[in-house]
This record gives sequence, structure tokens and C-alpha cells, in this order.
Amino acid sequence: MRPPVIESIKVENYRVLQSVEIKKLKPFTVLVGPNGSGKSTLFDVFAFMEACFTSGIRHAWDKRGGARQLRSRGAKGPIAVQISYREQSDSKLLTYRLEIDEERGRPVVAREFLRWTRSAGPGRPSHILDFRQGAGYFADDETGVRTQEHLDGPDKLAVNALGQFKSHPRVAALRRFISGWYLSYLSVAEGRKSPAAGPQERLSQSGDNISNVLQYLSENHPERLRSVTEALRDTVPALESVEYRTSPDGRLVLFVKDAPFDEPVLASNASDGTLKLLSYLTLLYDPDPAPFIGIEEPENHLYPSVLSGLAHQCRQSSERSQVLVTTHSHDFINSCRADEVVALYRGADGYTRVVRPDAIPLVNDMLEHGALLGSLWQENYFDELPEPRTPVNDLGPQS
Repeated sequence: MRPPVIESIKVENYRVLQSVEIKKLKPFTVLVGPNGSGKSTLFDVFAFMEACFTSGIRHAWDKRGGARQLRSRGAKGPIAVQISYREQSDSKLLTYRLEIDEERGRPVVAREFLRWTRSAGPGRPSHILDFRQGAGYFADDETGVRTQEHLDGPDKLAVNALGQFKSHPRVAALRRFISGWYLSYLSVAEGRKSPAAGPQERLSQSGDNISNVLQYLSENHPERLRSVTEALRDTVPALESVEYRTSPDGRLVLFVKDAPFDEPVLASNASDGTLKLLSYLTLLYDPDPAPFIGIEEPENHLYPSVLSGLAHQCRQSSERSQVLVTTHSHDFINSCRADEVVALYRGADGYTRVVRPDAIPLVNDMLEHGALLGSLWQENYFDELPEPRTPVNDLGPQS
């Protein structure tokens, strides 16, 4: 059973995302746009939500500078994030909304609710829970009977509190879902380190424990490790194998072997691109993957020719996890479908606006005639108010 898929997201008053709504999100979604368009900010919205659930609202809020740095310039009212999702493809649409404001320099939950589409039958609740500043109610899934509750403080999440009880299955599922999100901030420098030996199940956000995860796969899921290595070899043809060894002081050392040579070399001597790609594949082939995976600008350190293969791996992984990628690379976008791509631009008011290339007739027409999606983006065909441009030269095979 795959985890929930977010179908839409609405963001209000979050930096340049003053009022943004994206509908019809796919299991594999790619955000594109020029520098400063809001891609990284939208990526951070997901990271902010995950941090609120795992580290607490105060930590997530303070880490980003509080209301002064987070609230859109000139905006009033709370910062709000709303997601709509289905636990299964044929289940009801659930909507979760979190509004955070600041009082006396501290964040408070101005409102938090979880609701589902009301069924035709009587007695079914519209809202599963609805709280404001630490006080509110939750409704029984079956009877709809409401119970009033008070949380420990106005900065506490009702979903986090009530989601620890089996008696609230919808709330518990949402808590597990958001708490399990993985937002990647992989660092090549961190990946070159030699950590202490010992298997670890999940790749860290920086990738500094890649050797430990490979050890875990080798000992518990060897078929997954083979899949990672095979995918890496398919993308980097000269590569033969990746392995780890334990040093005399008990640390794991990663080795990479190229096919033409007899001996492997230390990962510290391997290319940045090889290590970065190895980290991405290890993440995407996780035997127990995160329900939501965010990857920011994977083209960094990677040769353009490998991006098509990585896009294919991301789409494959989206059958088990929802995958969100931000990118500037037209090579990566060339391997995407138009309905998988969301373009962000800054409007005249300075705030982000959303453009769907699959809703632009000219883009669809040019794709039907052999144009490449990434080339159309590169030439500003996604922008509703484009700058002067020259015709696209790369229209694919010509007769």
C-alpha cells in the first residue's frame, strides 16, 4: 500500500508565497522557474511543516527568523499552509490546514483543522478536528460526536497530540505522514566522510552516513543494494562497483571501483557527481521509503547526460513515495511530462505566481510537433508574459 499523495497545496503569507495554490499535484512533480521565483521557498514550506511536527513549532519558527523573516512583506494575518490528500487512491479527500501567528514574539497556532469531504449519509463529521490557540474539539470518525480538549499550550499541534492515540486513526495517519517526510540537503563533502561503523536504515539529510546505509542494505536488503549499484552503473557506464570496508579504528570507508582498473579508490578521490548520484539512488531505492521525498536542484555536480536517467529513477520511485524536485536544468525537464511540471514566476507585485505548462495551448501544440519540454521552458514559453525570444531550435528529430 502506497502512502498518501498530496493533490493540492495552498500557501499564504510565507515569504514570496503571499497567495499560492497548486492543484493536481502528481506523485512525481517538478518545480521550475528562474532564480528568486519561489522554488526554494516552496521547498522550504514542506521542510517547515516536517520540522513543526518533529521538532516543534517554536524550533521551526525561530530557525527561520520568526514572523519578521517568514511573513510576506506588507502582509497581515497568520502564515498558513493547507494540503489536500487521500490516504488511498479511492478514499475521501482530506484537507489539513495549519495557521501560525506570533504573539509577544512567540509563535502560536492561530488555527489548525483536519476535515474530510462530507458524505451523503447523516451524522458524518465535516471536521475531524478544529483547534484555535490550544483549544478545540475532535469528532469521532463513526458517530460524529464532538469532544472538547485543551492542549498544553497555544504553540502545540493538535495532530501531534491526538495522533498518538489509536482511537483517532485519521489523525494518527496524518501525524505519521508529515513526520516521515524527507527533504534532501545532500552534501558531497559530508558524503566523503568516514563515519563510525554500524548499519543505519535511513539516509541523513546531508548524506554523511551513506556508508552506514550501504552496510544496512548489504546486511538486510542485498537485492536493494544490487539495484542501487546496477542503476549507478547504467548511469555511469565506467563504474563497476561501490563497496565499504571497516578500518582498523572501526570506521566505515567507502570505495569506488571503475571498470578499467583492478583496485577501487577511496570515495574521497571519486568524482563529486558519482557520490551525489550514489546518494540519490540510495535514497530512492530505500526499502522503506519516506512517504514524501524532496530533492532540491539535483543537477548540481551532475553531468547533464545523467539527468535524464535520474528523472526516470524519480518517476519510478514515485510509485512508492511522492517525489518533489526543484530544478533549473532543461535536461532534467526534457525527461518530464508537461503535467508533471509546475513553473513559478514572480509577478509585478513581487510575489510568486503559478503557471502550468500543460494548460498552455502553444506548449501542447509544440510538444505534439516534437519540441522538447525543457527547451520550451528555456526559451520562456512557459511564461504567460514572456520576454522577447527567438524560436526554439531543438524540436527533436527532423524529417
